[in-house]
Amino acid sequence: MVKLNDEEGAAMAPGHQPTNGYLLVPGGEPPGKVSAELQNGPKAVCLTLNGVSRDSLAAAAEALCRPQTPLAPEEETQTRLLPTGPGEETPGTEGSPAPQTALSARRFVVLLIFSLYSLVNAFQWIQYSVISNVFEGFYGVSSLHIDWLSMVYMLAYVPLIFPATWLLDTRGLRLTALLGSGLNCLGAWVKCASVQQHLFWVTMLGQCLCSVAQVFILGLPSRIASVWFGPKEVSTACATAVLGNQLGAAIGFLLPPVLVPNTQNNTDLLACNISTMFYGTSSVATFLCFLTIIAFKEKPQYPPSQAQAVLQNSPPAKYSYKKSIRNLFRNVPFVLLLITYGIITGAFYSVSTLLNQMILTYYKGEEVSAGKIGLTLVVAGMVGSILCGFWLDYTKIYNFFMTGYLPLGFEFAVEITYPESEGTSSGLLNAAAQIFGILFTLAQGKLTTDYSPKAGNIFLCVWLFLGIILTALIKSDLRRHNINIGIANGDIKAVPVEDTVEDSPTDKESKTIVMSKQSESAI
Repeated sequence: MVKLNDEEGAAMAPGHQPTNGYLLVPGGEPPGKVSAELQNGPKAVCLTLNGVSRDSLAAAAEALCRPQTPLAPEEETQTRLLPTGPGEETPGTEGSPAPQTALSARRFVVLLIFSLYSLVNAFQWIQYSVISNVFEGFYGVSSLHIDWLSMVYMLAYVPLIFPATWLLDTRGLRLTALLGSGLNCLGAWVKCASVQQHLFWVTMLGQCLCSVAQVFILGLPSRIASVWFGPKEVSTACATAVLGNQLGAAIGFLLPPVLVPNTQNNTDLLACNISTMFYGTSSVATFLCFLTIIAFKEKPQYPPSQAQAVLQNSPPAKYSYKKSIRNLFRNVPFVLLLITYGIITGAFYSVSTLLNQMILTYYKGEEVSAGKIGLTLVVAGMVGSILCGFWLDYTKIYNFFMTGYLPLGFEFAVEITYPESEGTSSGLLNAAAQIFGILFTLAQGKLTTDYSPKAGNIFLCVWLFLGIILTALIKSDLRRHNINIGIANGDIKAVPVEDTVEDSPTDKESKTIVMSKQSESAI
């Protein structure tokens, strides 16, 4: 029920009741402001009102018939998402109040469990590369074989990301989390059976299972943050989820050189040390898999934000995975972000994979020192991730450049592509990172082997500079943030005014509210 104000009553001819007419008002504006449905061009006006003075209609028609000014792309979203005042109805609902939102205490448990099993998965990614020379000697294979134990993570991600994101969007968060944690656990146990010198293929099989698990892990931080956390903590939550993966890489640099020292003159001792590392990893992965089964839930009872409430209330039949992919690739800022994220993160993957080889080129027998250097590299990025999370939650300024690019990229993608699925946008970002990671690792490895580590590093620096330039070109259109601060869909409301005995010229009530769809550009 929308009550007409005194000005509307005054505009009506004294003693006349409004008859079956329609008063068109823009969604989110006070009902007293008259709008019109644009038909057959921007200047055509159709007002169906009875009992309203001609002067009022003339003034309204004159205002509506003014030429429309084309909007810039970044302004178009602001026009499409019009603000509503406190207590007003949420557009898209008929006479219903804004959806109830609340924060669940379980959100911290969900975030912790995910961060921990993501940590174990990242540890298994880097545990071979940081002591590549040790595994080369144990299995009797080339350095390229050991490099592929890392690159298989990147290779598996690219073809599997599309079915994985489809599964996330159609079957939900819990099933995806269970697959990630379960496959991570299975891959860790397969590796335990590979501690013999002729069983390199078994350790590769275990690593392949872990790489498939990664497909169900890397795209979840932004989805978990959006589904479980409020507007003022969503970026920090995403940064924390990414932090788990980074911390796993940091531990992967630190522990393997300590647990598996280079004792190739004593094969039995080396095999025992490798077994200790593998069995320890599988035990932790199993414990976290059970925790995921017990405590990881699909979503809280109430949505944590207005943006999430809007998505949860959308009819499922309207969602199309193919259409979502097309929409993302038509979004120019997202395409630019896709390229820059791929370059920045792919360079990190390449350096992480080849770090041991670069250090040992100049410092023989310094596997532990190489691990410490890798630890420093990742910890610096972790600090940047947390700072980025706090910064984004309170400023929403995304266009800047620092080491915390991983959570920044995820959250920026969600903002500029809302209401598209967080899992789809994050998945595409990670796919770009894996593709660039494989290309950079192969190219940098070749340059390092044929020339020197310096040549490989210069190659990466050129690409990173290109990434900085492209990052500066990305325009911000923070759609999700606009929803959370009270900006809602700008559809036009048609308010039928019907005859009733009780109504008086100064106190009229509309009996129904009907949504009349307008084109976004016309609004």
